[in-house]
Amino acid sequence: MIRSENLQKTVTTASGALHILKGITLQIKAGESVAIVGASGSGKSTLLGLLAGLDVPTSGKIWLSDREITAFDEDERAQLRAELVGFVFQSFQLLPSLTALENVMLPLELKGQRDARAAAENFLQRVGLASRQQHYPRQLSGGEQQRVAIARAFANSPKILFADEPTGNLDTATGATIIDLLFELNRAAQTTLVLVTHEERLTERCARRIEFAMGEIVADTGARNPSVALHEASAAQ
Repeated sequence: MIRSENLQKTVTTASGALHILKGITLQIKAGESVAIVGASGSGKSTLLGLLAGLDVPTSGKIWLSDREITAFDEDERAQLRAELVGFVFQSFQLLPSLTALENVMLPLELKGQRDARAAAENFLQRVGLASRQQHYPRQLSGGEQQRVAIARAFANSPKILFADEPTGNLDTATGATIIDLLFELNRAAQTTLVLVTHEERLTERCARRIEFAMGEIVADTGARNPSVALHEASAAQ
Protein backbone atom coordinates (compact mmCIF):
# COMPACT_ATOMS: atom_id res chain seq x y z
CA MET A 1 0.00 0.00 0.00
CA ILE A 2 2.80 2.46 0.97
CA ARG A 3 6.43 2.12 -0.04
CA SER A 4 9.43 4.43 -0.01
CA GLU A 5 12.91 3.86 -1.40
CA ASN A 6 15.99 5.80 -0.24
CA LEU A 7 13.88 8.83 0.69
CA GLN A 8 15.87 11.95 1.47
CA LYS A 9 14.86 15.48 2.39
CA THR A 10 17.40 18.26 2.66
CA VAL A 11 16.79 21.96 3.19
CA THR A 12 19.18 24.89 3.04
CA THR A 13 19.64 26.93 6.21
CA ALA A 14 21.88 29.82 7.20
CA SER A 15 24.25 27.23 8.69
CA GLY A 16 24.27 25.09 5.54
CA ALA A 17 22.44 21.99 4.41
CA LEU A 18 20.12 20.36 6.95
CA HIS A 19 19.44 16.68 6.28
CA ILE A 20 15.96 16.03 7.68
CA LEU A 21 15.54 12.52 6.23
CA LYS A 22 18.49 10.29 5.38
CA GLY A 23 17.63 7.48 3.01
CA ILE A 24 14.33 6.15 4.39
CA THR A 25 13.25 2.84 2.89
CA LEU A 26 10.10 1.24 4.28
CA GLN A 27 6.95 -0.62 3.35
CA ILE A 28 3.52 -0.46 5.02
CA LYS A 29 0.96 -3.09 4.10
CA ALA A 30 -2.72 -2.43 3.45
CA GLY A 31 -4.71 -2.42 6.68
CA GLU A 32 -1.68 -1.98 8.97
CA SER A 33 -1.75 0.42 11.91
CA VAL A 34 1.64 2.06 12.35
CA ALA A 35 2.92 4.48 14.98
CA ILE A 36 5.90 6.65 13.99
CA VAL A 37 7.68 7.84 17.13
CA GLY A 38 10.81 9.73 18.09
CA ALA A 39 12.05 13.00 19.52
CA SER A 40 10.87 16.34 18.18
CA GLY A 41 12.87 17.26 15.08
CA SER A 42 13.69 13.65 14.19
CA GLY A 43 11.86 13.86 10.84
CA LYS A 44 8.56 12.14 11.67
CA SER A 45 6.17 14.84 10.44
CA THR A 46 8.33 15.47 7.37
CA LEU A 47 8.06 11.79 6.47
CA LEU A 48 4.29 11.84 6.95
CA GLY A 49 3.89 14.83 4.64
CA LEU A 50 6.05 13.20 1.98
CA LEU A 51 4.21 9.87 2.14
CA ALA A 52 0.90 11.70 1.79
CA GLY A 53 2.11 13.64 -1.23
CA LEU A 54 1.85 16.99 0.56
CA ASP A 55 5.54 17.69 -0.05
CA VAL A 56 8.24 16.35 -2.38
CA PRO A 57 11.53 14.72 -1.36
CA THR A 58 14.97 15.92 -2.36
CA SER A 59 15.57 12.44 -3.73
CA GLY A 60 14.12 8.95 -3.52
CA LYS A 61 10.80 7.42 -4.54
CA ILE A 62 7.37 6.90 -2.96
CA TRP A 63 4.56 4.61 -4.07
CA LEU A 64 0.96 4.74 -2.87
CA SER A 65 -1.17 1.82 -4.00
CA ASP A 66 1.50 0.87 -6.58
CA ARG A 67 1.56 4.36 -8.11
CA GLU A 68 4.81 6.29 -7.94
CA ILE A 69 3.75 9.68 -6.60
CA THR A 70 7.27 11.07 -6.83
CA ALA A 71 6.82 10.94 -10.62
CA PHE A 72 3.61 13.01 -10.39
CA ASP A 73 3.17 16.76 -10.65
CA GLU A 74 1.19 18.65 -7.99
CA ASP A 75 -2.15 18.26 -9.77
CA GLU A 76 -1.65 14.52 -10.13
CA ARG A 77 -0.67 14.19 -6.46
CA ALA A 78 -3.74 16.18 -5.45
CA GLN A 79 -5.95 13.89 -7.50
CA LEU A 80 -4.42 10.80 -5.91
CA ARG A 81 -4.85 12.28 -2.43
CA ALA A 82 -8.52 12.89 -3.19
CA GLU A 83 -8.88 9.24 -4.21
CA LEU A 84 -6.83 7.51 -1.52
CA VAL A 85 -5.76 9.71 1.38
CA GLY A 86 -7.21 11.21 4.53
CA PHE A 87 -5.04 13.48 6.70
CA VAL A 88 -5.66 14.61 10.28
CA PHE A 89 -3.47 17.60 11.13
CA GLN A 90 -2.34 18.46 14.64
CA SER A 91 -3.64 22.00 14.11
CA PHE A 92 -6.97 20.74 12.68
CA GLN A 93 -6.77 22.85 9.46
CA LEU A 94 -10.49 23.64 9.47
CA LEU A 95 -11.68 26.57 7.35
CA PRO A 96 -12.91 29.22 9.81
CA SER A 97 -15.55 30.61 7.44
CA LEU A 98 -17.26 27.22 7.08
CA THR A 99 -19.45 25.39 9.57
CA ALA A 100 -18.51 21.96 10.87
CA LEU A 101 -20.86 20.42 8.32
CA GLU A 102 -19.45 22.50 5.45
CA ASN A 103 -15.86 21.63 6.44
CA VAL A 104 -16.67 17.92 6.18
CA MET A 105 -18.68 18.38 2.98
CA LEU A 106 -15.98 20.36 1.14
CA PRO A 107 -13.65 17.51 0.05
CA LEU A 108 -16.68 15.42 -0.93
CA GLU A 109 -18.06 18.24 -3.07
CA LEU A 110 -14.66 18.81 -4.69
CA LYS A 111 -14.67 15.13 -5.63
CA GLY A 112 -18.15 15.52 -7.13
CA GLN A 113 -19.92 13.25 -4.66
CA ARG A 114 -23.67 13.72 -5.04
CA ASP A 115 -24.63 12.83 -1.47
CA ALA A 116 -21.94 15.03 0.14
CA ARG A 117 -24.32 16.53 2.69
CA ALA A 118 -25.79 13.21 3.79
CA ALA A 119 -22.34 11.62 4.05
CA ALA A 120 -20.99 14.56 6.08
CA GLU A 121 -23.98 14.48 8.42
CA ASN A 122 -23.49 10.75 8.93
CA PHE A 123 -19.84 11.08 9.90
CA LEU A 124 -20.45 14.05 12.19
CA GLN A 125 -23.08 11.94 13.93
CA ARG A 126 -20.58 9.08 14.24
CA VAL A 127 -18.07 11.36 15.95
CA GLY A 128 -20.73 12.64 18.34
CA LEU A 129 -21.27 16.08 16.79
CA ALA A 130 -24.77 15.79 15.34
CA SER A 131 -25.87 18.77 17.41
CA ARG A 132 -22.87 20.92 16.46
CA GLN A 133 -23.06 20.70 12.66
CA GLN A 134 -23.93 24.37 12.14
CA HIS A 135 -21.25 25.69 14.49
CA TYR A 136 -18.12 27.40 13.19
CA PRO A 137 -14.66 26.25 14.32
CA ARG A 138 -14.33 29.22 16.69
CA GLN A 139 -17.47 28.01 18.47
CA LEU A 140 -16.06 24.52 19.03
CA SER A 141 -13.64 23.23 21.64
CA GLY A 142 -10.29 21.75 20.63
CA GLY A 143 -11.64 18.24 21.03
CA GLU A 144 -14.70 19.06 18.93
CA GLN A 145 -12.56 20.60 16.19
CA GLN A 146 -10.40 17.50 16.13
CA ARG A 147 -13.50 15.33 15.81
CA VAL A 148 -14.62 17.46 12.85
CA ALA A 149 -11.18 16.94 11.31
CA ILE A 150 -11.47 13.18 11.82
CA ALA A 151 -14.97 13.15 10.34
CA ARG A 152 -13.65 15.09 7.32
CA ALA A 153 -10.76 12.64 6.88
CA PHE A 154 -12.95 9.53 7.10
CA ALA A 155 -15.94 10.87 5.13
CA ASN A 156 -13.89 10.60 1.96
CA SER A 157 -13.53 6.83 2.58
CA PRO A 158 -9.72 6.95 2.34
CA LYS A 159 -7.72 3.79 1.89
CA ILE A 160 -4.92 5.43 3.88
CA LEU A 161 -5.28 7.74 6.88
CA PHE A 162 -2.31 9.80 8.03
CA ALA A 163 -2.56 11.58 11.39
CA ASP A 164 0.05 13.98 12.77
CA GLU A 165 -0.09 14.14 16.59
CA PRO A 166 -3.89 13.71 16.56
CA THR A 167 -4.07 14.07 20.36
CA GLY A 168 -1.24 16.59 20.76
CA ASN A 169 -3.47 19.59 21.53
CA LEU A 170 -6.04 17.73 23.62
CA ASP A 171 -6.50 17.09 27.32
CA THR A 172 -6.13 13.54 28.61
CA ALA A 173 -9.83 12.66 28.66
CA THR A 174 -10.56 14.13 25.23
CA GLY A 175 -7.42 12.52 23.83
CA ALA A 176 -8.58 9.10 25.02
CA THR A 177 -11.91 9.64 23.25
CA ILE A 178 -10.16 10.64 20.03
CA ILE A 179 -7.89 7.56 20.19
CA ASP A 180 -10.91 5.27 20.55
CA LEU A 181 -12.61 7.10 17.71
CA LEU A 182 -9.64 6.74 15.35
CA PHE A 183 -9.44 3.00 15.83
CA GLU A 184 -13.21 2.49 15.78
CA LEU A 185 -13.49 4.20 12.41
CA ASN A 186 -10.29 2.51 11.23
CA ARG A 187 -11.74 -0.93 11.92
CA ALA A 188 -15.05 -0.09 10.28
CA ALA A 189 -13.40 1.21 7.09
CA GLN A 190 -10.42 -1.22 7.01
CA THR A 191 -8.17 1.78 6.46
CA THR A 192 -4.36 1.74 6.61
CA LEU A 193 -3.51 3.95 9.60
CA VAL A 194 -0.18 5.81 9.93
CA LEU A 195 0.23 8.00 13.00
CA VAL A 196 2.94 10.35 14.23
CA THR A 197 2.67 10.53 17.99
CA HIS A 198 4.48 11.05 21.29
CA GLU A 199 1.71 9.29 23.22
CA GLU A 200 2.53 5.79 24.45
CA ARG A 201 -1.16 4.91 24.85
CA LEU A 202 -1.69 5.63 21.16
CA THR A 203 1.47 3.79 20.13
CA GLU A 204 0.35 0.69 22.00
CA ARG A 205 -2.89 0.56 20.03
CA CYS A 206 -0.91 0.18 16.79
CA ALA A 207 0.34 -3.16 15.49
CA ARG A 208 3.69 -1.68 14.46
CA ARG A 209 6.10 0.88 15.88
CA ILE A 210 8.71 2.72 13.80
CA GLU A 211 11.19 4.81 15.79
CA PHE A 212 13.04 7.78 14.29
CA ALA A 213 16.21 9.54 15.41
CA MET A 214 18.11 12.20 13.50
CA GLY A 215 16.28 11.52 10.25
CA GLU A 216 16.80 7.76 10.27
CA ILE A 217 14.81 4.68 11.28
CA VAL A 218 16.50 3.22 14.36
CA ALA A 219 13.87 0.57 15.20
CA ASP A 220 10.95 -1.08 13.44
CA THR A 221 9.06 -3.50 15.65
CA GLY A 222 5.71 -5.17 16.06
CA ALA A 223 3.17 -4.16 18.68
CA ARG A 224 4.52 -2.99 22.01
CA ASN A 225 1.55 -4.75 23.58
CA PRO A 226 0.75 -7.96 21.65
CA SER A 227 -2.54 -8.52 23.48
CA VAL A 228 -3.81 -5.13 22.31
CA ALA A 229 -2.82 -5.87 18.71
CA LEU A 230 -4.55 -9.24 18.88
CA HIS A 231 -7.71 -7.58 20.21
CA GLU A 232 -7.61 -4.99 17.42
CA ALA A 233 -7.09 -7.65 14.74
CA SER A 234 -9.96 -9.75 16.09
CA ALA A 235 -12.29 -6.77 16.24
CA ALA A 236 -11.51 -5.93 12.61
CA GLN A 237 -12.66 -9.34 11.39
